[in-house]
Amino acid sequence: MQIEEDVIYTPKETQKYLKVSQSTMTRMIKKGLIRAAKVGKQYRILGKEILRVISPVLEDKVGKVYGKAREWAHEGVDHTPTEKLTDASK
Repeated sequence: MQIEEDVIYTPKETQKYLKVSQSTMTRMIKKGLIRAAKVGKQYRILGKEILRVISPVLEDKVGKVYGKAREWAHEGVDHTPTEKLTDASK
């Protein structure tokens, strides 16, 4: 039983992977703990989301690498505004 990143799963399949009850699965989707797309009246979950829930450490590592890359890309760029904003009420 291997979860594929790019495969789409039903809530019932996801529920089996996470070993949670149906009500817990529904609650996780409704509260946004696991991102799901609503197709018609049914939810679908990308395998990447299941992996994120199972291994938040992996997501944290990806976030840190992204942050470093972003800092590198913006290194030396002046982010101060070039024009002063004027107050329209004066």
